[in-house]
Amino acid sequence: MNEMLEAITKTIVDKPDVITVKETEGDNASILEIKVDKSDLGKMIGKKGKTAQSIRNLVYAASHKTGKRYQIEIQELEE
Repeated sequence: MNEMLEAITKTIVDKPDVITVKETEGDNASILEIKVDKSDLGKMIGKKGKTAQSIRNLVYAASHKTGKRYQIEIQELEE
């Protein structure tokens, strides 16, 4: 799932080399943290959150193969 999410996000942003995707296992679901540059945060969220929702929909559709639940968090990269 990390590779798919990383490939999708790298096509959206201006600085694809600084993107990190980290998966954290939880009790009921795994959390996928996407960290992007501060200048790309708006592009990842999109107008009215539509880009972020589209990414969540893709992950949800892909998760049916694995049977796991995922939660997506988009964060600013800490320097």
